[in-house]
Amino acid sequence: MCDIIPDSHNGKHTPVADTTRSETTPNTTESLWLWVGASLAAHAAWGAYPVLARYLQTVSNLPTFSILVLGNAIVLVVTLRYLLANTTLAIFKEPIIWLFGFIVAVRTTTNIASTRYTLSIYVQLVTQATPFLVILLSTLLYNEKLPRFTIPAVSLALIGALMMIGTDFAGATDDPTRQDWLGVTLTFISITALAYYMVLIRRSQKYAITGETLLLLQLIVIVVVSGIVSLLLREDWTQYLRIGPLDWTVFLAFTFIVFLGANFWQISAIQHIGAPFHSSLLAFRLVSALIFAWLLLGERLQSPVQIAGAVIVLVTITWYLWQQR
Repeated sequence: MCDIIPDSHNGKHTPVADTTRSETTPNTTESLWLWVGASLAAHAAWGAYPVLARYLQTVSNLPTFSILVLGNAIVLVVTLRYLLANTTLAIFKEPIIWLFGFIVAVRTTTNIASTRYTLSIYVQLVTQATPFLVILLSTLLYNEKLPRFTIPAVSLALIGALMMIGTDFAGATDDPTRQDWLGVTLTFISITALAYYMVLIRRSQKYAITGETLLLLQLIVIVVVSGIVSLLLREDWTQYLRIGPLDWTVFLAFTFIVFLGANFWQISAIQHIGAPFHSSLLAFRLVSALIFAWLLLGERLQSPVQIAGAVIVLVTITWYLWQQR
């Protein structure tokens, strides 16, 4: 599912790296912290995505695309009435909406498949590059000015990422679930699709596509496309009959906390604190991934160099996005 950030004033949508200033400010310190908390909850849920997805695929042994089908179908059933009430169905006659659908299909299928082949920490680490890709695509495709500090920020983030990866990459492990190059390649394809999705949203404001419309589109596309892929691959859905209570707990958390909760927490937070402020907290996703990966999968940073690399990435991403506000 794509990460949408709506503009709270006009019903349109801006990407994670959008630099539009929002004038929405809470009336009290208490309400400010309430919506900052909602923002952090959304980022934490998105950070947990690769961890929960990898657990379901490598520990619970659930078929990859069946997870997308069943999880998103449940969310679609729960939210359908609300989404239809806030969606103008005539918008589905516009060709651009189906371009969004194609991008969602690429983004979602590669995103969950990547977690089968590499560590969830690596998936979230690569995902941190999304704002830079948004800016790069905007510059290359639409000749937008490169924001200040971009090159130093990319350089520092790359150094930090290399420090985090260390030597535990690409075959330097006996873990049979690890094919790191394949997993990272799929992640890069996924964030490239997400970045183009965000750029396209900025270029399609005249269509006034609401967040509810995009969410409805995403749910339908994911269920249909993943269902077809699951059938073509002849995935064994009977594994759901063999998993235990912990596996079901993780699956339900994946469905309701990530697929459903992250989107609605994010929309609510941005309506009150604005997209730029929410975007500046993006690095919290990596913190969330590190915590959940350690608790659920036993994945952790092993050395002081890796920890220092994580700090560099977190500080660089946060500082850069804060500057772009």
